[in-house]
This record gives sequence, structure tokens and C-alpha cells, in this order.
Amino acid sequence: QVQLVESGGGLVQAGGSLRLSCAASGRTFSDNAMGWFRQAPGKEREFAAAISWSGVSRGYADSVKGRFTISRDNAKDTVYLQMNSLKLEDTAVYYCAAARSGGLYYNGDEYDYWGQGTQVTVSS
Repeated sequence: QVQLVESGGGLVQAGGSLRLSCAASGRTFSDNAMGWFRQAPGKEREFAAAISWSGVSRGYADSVKGRFTISRDNAKDTVYLQMNSLKLEDTAVYYCAAARSGGLYYNGDEYDYWGQGTQVTVSS
């Protein structure tokens, strides 16, 4: 019903910035709450950022707060993750996710659709 495709990952030096995009297609997008999660090698997938259907409500994990910004452009059916002041520990595959409702969600099991992921590698 909803398909998600991430892009914008790559190799960046510590202290640098990247902007990830997640393009959505399907019957609806603006009704969906969205989130970004990340998974480092050998670790569980963890929450990074979330945004409500309207974009009014946003939430962040403590590990990225003050450095990452989630936003959405419903006219383009796209959600973004602006990542600044990147650290080595930010290296992970980043996934976007969509919920069938429009609230603000912090747990992966609250989301219904997932993208394939995009690799972010931070080097020294």
C-alpha cells in the first residue's frame, strides 16, 4: 500500500553533514506518521527520529538530538533527515518507516511499512 525508497547515504568525514531522503508512493502519504531508524553492524535497529502526519510534532533519540532534524514535504511525498556534526558512531544503515495512522511513534513495532535502507559511513 505504501512503498518507501531511501537515498542520500554515503561516506562523510566526522563533523560533516548528510541529508537523507525517503520518497513514498502508494495510495496515501500525508496521512502517515513517519520515522527514521538506524542499524549498525551486529546491533539491533534503533530509533532516530519521528514526525507526525502534519509535521507539527517531532521527536528524537537522545543520541541524535541537537544534530539531526527530521522534516517532511507532503506535496512531494518525501521525508528528510538532515544530519549535522556526524560522529563515527553514526555509521549505520538508515531506514525510513511509515505508520498507518498519523501520530508520533518511537517504537519500530508501531510502524507498518519500511524502506530498504541507505548506508551512512562516517570516517575520521
